[in-house]
Amino acid sequence: MDKHIAVFLVVAVIVITIAWVIIAWYNFRLKKRIIDSGPVNDEAMGFLKNLSSASNTESLKWGCIIFAGGLGLVILQFIPYPEDSALPYGLEAMFIAAGFLTYYYLVNRKPKQ
Repeated sequence: MDKHIAVFLVVAVIVITIAWVIIAWYNFRLKKRIIDSGPVNDEAMGFLKNLSSASNTESLKWGCIIFAGGLGLVILQFIPYPEDSALPYGLEAMFIAAGFLTYYYLVNRKPKQ
């Protein structure tokens, strides 16, 4: 892998991780502030439940996508292809799409509440 691409990927992963931590921290602070403000009505409780349930499916989504992407990279290691071929990009895109479809199937299979 080109050194410039590797540096870009490392920086991108660090920035995304920092953004994810900040978003999680502010969601926590928002929930805490709503609960500490006193009696909570039904509308606020529904909002808090939506915040919590969205994070559960988000973890499932990213788990499926990262697992499928990693599986695609492992399979690419065993397939011979020319250096200027588009095969790795297409195969990796197919595996990531399969991860999204798996997530979609798992979420829609759950009973609606």
